[in-house]
Amino acid sequence: MTRPAPCLPPLPQFPVEIPTPDLSPWLSEHQGIPGVITRDSGRPGPHVALTALVHGNEIAGAVALDRLLREGVRPARGRLTFGFVNLAAFARFDPRQPTASRFVDEDMNRLWDRALLDGPRRSSELDRAREIRPLIETVDVLLDLHSMLWLSGPLILCGPAAPSRDLALGLGAPELVVIDPGHVSGRRLIDYDCFSVGPAAACLVEAGQHWQAATVETALSSIAGCLAHTGLLARHPALPQCPSGTPRLAEVCEAVTAQTSRFVFTEPFMGNTVLARQGTLIGRDDGHDIRTPHDDCLLIMPNLRPAPGHTAVRLARFLAPRGQE
Repeated sequence: MTRPAPCLPPLPQFPVEIPTPDLSPWLSEHQGIPGVITRDSGRPGPHVALTALVHGNEIAGAVALDRLLREGVRPARGRLTFGFVNLAAFARFDPRQPTASRFVDEDMNRLWDRALLDGPRRSSELDRAREIRPLIETVDVLLDLHSMLWLSGPLILCGPAAPSRDLALGLGAPELVVIDPGHVSGRRLIDYDCFSVGPAAACLVEAGQHWQAATVETALSSIAGCLAHTGLLARHPALPQCPSGTPRLAEVCEAVTAQTSRFVFTEPFMGNTVLARQGTLIGRDDGHDIRTPHDDCLLIMPNLRPAPGHTAVRLARFLAPRGQE
């Protein structure tokens, strides 16, 4: 007997509230890599990189970086790099079809493995990753700006290495910090060797829904926190007041990967939802029940339409920050 097709929720149609940034000035003004601009203070200090557009339709981070460049933000010490990463995908962005330009050939945030980058395979995203890799390998601190399709509160993701965790806890915004080892489908930019092994530090800010105006402001708050935390710049008129929130720390204990095209959630969960009881049914994958593994389970970025082999949701438990255990 043929099983009925799963009843998937429709792909959301969120309005695009923010204008597409004009990045043309930053494609010509660069230090050897189009879309990558470095401001050097001439004084000793760390090299901090702010990156956006790893996914071409996540324009909020690019709006934030474009604003800071136009306002002349420069570091008081060290070096500050602004990086617009996947320019080819961004060039295809159309606010009438905003979900269609995440990448050209493949997800650029699953390619940061040395064997893959050194291998023979070619794609638009691999070529661009290879182009910017020499710059990435000079960075002491990386803040990678992202946003989300499905509704969720903002959060910071970092790997388990102590420098990256300390960076994430030092930003101040968003207040939720999640230690996350990554995806089975490939390594993110923040998982690249120089960050996962150290001594460099990296974290990824999921600043909110892709095209909401508030997402730009969250990204700017994260940048303000990063520049203050690293000592590059305490304040600037283009930046919001440095955030002073007390972070809450969580750690992913299980990443649920969709095994089939029949994965469905029991309800359209929002990201950052906390389910109080262990064993709560949250979804099914072709008849296999997906349940929370512990009490007070935090749902990280549920993807309500996951493709087979892709992360459907990460399940996390709350921790006390180091020194407060």
